[in-house]
Amino acid sequence: MQAVEHKLPVNEVAPPCHHIDTSELDNNHNRAAQSDIVTRVGATHLCRLTRQLATLLHAGMPLVPALSALVEQLRDVPKTGMSSLKTKQNPLARVMERVRDDVSHGSTLAGALGRHRCVFSDIFVNTVAAGEAGGTLEDVLERLAKMLQSRVKLTDKVKAALAYPIMMTIVAVGVVVFLLSYVVPSITQIFLEMNRVLPWPTRLLISLSDFVRTYLLLIIIAACAAAAAVIAASKTQKGRLITDRFKLRMPLFGKLILKLEIARLTRTLGILLTSGVPILASLKIVKGVAKNSFIAAAVDSIRDAVAKGDSVAAAVGRTGLFPPIVFHIIATGQLSANLEDGFLNIADMYDDEVDMTAKTLTSLLEPAILLVMGAVVGFIVLAILLPIFEINQAI
Repeated sequence: MQAVEHKLPVNEVAPPCHHIDTSELDNNHNRAAQSDIVTRVGATHLCRLTRQLATLLHAGMPLVPALSALVEQLRDVPKTGMSSLKTKQNPLARVMERVRDDVSHGSTLAGALGRHRCVFSDIFVNTVAAGEAGGTLEDVLERLAKMLQSRVKLTDKVKAALAYPIMMTIVAVGVVVFLLSYVVPSITQIFLEMNRVLPWPTRLLISLSDFVRTYLLLIIIAACAAAAAVIAASKTQKGRLITDRFKLRMPLFGKLILKLEIARLTRTLGILLTSGVPILASLKIVKGVAKNSFIAAAVDSIRDAVAKGDSVAAAVGRTGLFPPIVFHIIATGQLSANLEDGFLNIADMYDDEVDMTAKTLTSLLEPAILLVMGAVVGFIVLAILLPIFEINQAI
């Protein structure tokens, strides 16, 4: 690492949540999602909680009363006319109550949060610890809230962009299966009873219809078994690496996944470095953010290279996974001793690119699905009408 040096004095080591073995999380990337910021608590709820705490601290409220106010807010249930109905207690309220009690008994906020690793990740806890050590806790919490909000927005954009094409594909497949299984047989049976030589499209349609009707259950079972086999294989280290590499090489979607991962990684790195977490510790923590094990392995190789004295830019360039623009922005940030801003600039750039790529994919997939669906339905209609035309001509 060149030109950037961060120190994080943390005088309390936060014990892990007794429900989750954090050493196993470091050794097994198959469970890496549990080392991310959001595990059992939704990102939206955690973002709101973090922003509210930052606002209370900015207003000058001491930490323990601020935590008490959050617990009260989380326990608040809107009044309804049906008072007899029982509402489940917010699990986050119970967690924050324990955090408040620990802080009131002398623990640091990071130490108290670290006792609930099933809710607050290494990223969250280490960033808070850095903010406490530097006396900028409210600013750090505000940055964490913005990062969570950015992540939620980015993920929602991708989901929204892909939801419509996926639903169209499912509906299209369902319509075709329904036509071949129930509609086509009743119509083509009339042609078969005439003992006439049918056109080849009609013969092909009848063959497809017979195949679907005969083997539909077997096709469904085979598809479910194949899906289960892929899921089971992806849970192994080797199988996950293969499937994740395939995702990055997928036409159209591979670039979107890579951009999404780069945006997530660089924003998290920028937040950690800005908060004062050392670069090596940041790289170790940020590995849990990567949803793709192939990219997580690249982060490991970057960390090893930096530990041996290489610059971050050179280590990133040697992976061959990240676009050249990422390497150049990081190199420029190192030369200006402003690496954290470089990471945040990359994240902002790829946030916009993910949004544009998702919209482009949607605009391409929608007409493509409609064309395929139209071609299939058109073929079915043509195969049914051709014998009718021939009969009319014969008459």
